Amino acid sequence: MSTSSSIAQALTGIRTRIEASARAAGRPASGVDLVAVSKFHPQASVIAALEAGQRLFGENRVQEAAAKFPDLRTRWPDLRLHIIGGLQTNKALEAVRIADMIESLDRPALSDALARAADRAGRLPGLLVQVNTGDEGQKSGVRLEDADAFINASLERFGPAVVRGLMCIPPHDRDPTPHFRTLATMAHRHGLDVVSMGMSADFERAIACGATLVRVGSAIFGARPATPQTAPNGT
Repeated sequence: MSTSSSIAQALTGIRTRIEASARAAGRPASGVDLVAVSKFHPQASVIAALEAGQRLFGENRVQEAAAKFPDLRTRWPDLRLHIIGGLQTNKALEAVRIADMIESLDRPALSDALARAADRAGRLPGLLVQVNTGDEGQKSGVRLEDADAFINASLERFGPAVVRGLMCIPPHDRDPTPHFRTLATMAHRHGLDVVSMGMSADFERAIACGATLVRVGSAIFGARPATPQTAPNGT
């Protein structure tokens, strides 16, 4: 596990790089938000990031997020949590209850589950449509050829106040830039403001293509443990 000081230093470095990338793209740095991806890292690492000023976090798994974050909101009420991993329909209610945004809306069945969950919970987080820009069979996200229709259907169902934008994870073995450009162009076409793309290895290229959210994990928290470590002491 990374130490508190190393997490704080890493956050400073990432923020500096985000600002420089935004300036180079002719964009204000305030237009790019950093999502600190704490997947599998212990709550102690999240606390270290919070103490260093970070407030926006991303988790892939709802169960892990529920174990780490709810009790931290008492001390840091401005904390925001995004669910960024593929979401099973049977986890929709818990996700709706704990998340500020769900970045992985990708199929009608999940839309149905989220609508039912919102009725039960009395709230609905912001939603991003995840687009499978590489049309990879093993990866979550709506297929590229179906994306426009699904985005339109999602906007009609939930409205633009809920469906805020798009997210993608480009193929790891290809140049991500064309995928970033595709997603940004699609978001603009639909009048969507939020474009979540770019991770530790490529967030600067994503910013150059128009990212408004970048999801950075290992560059902040270090190498990801093999299994979740959710307790405050990392055990």
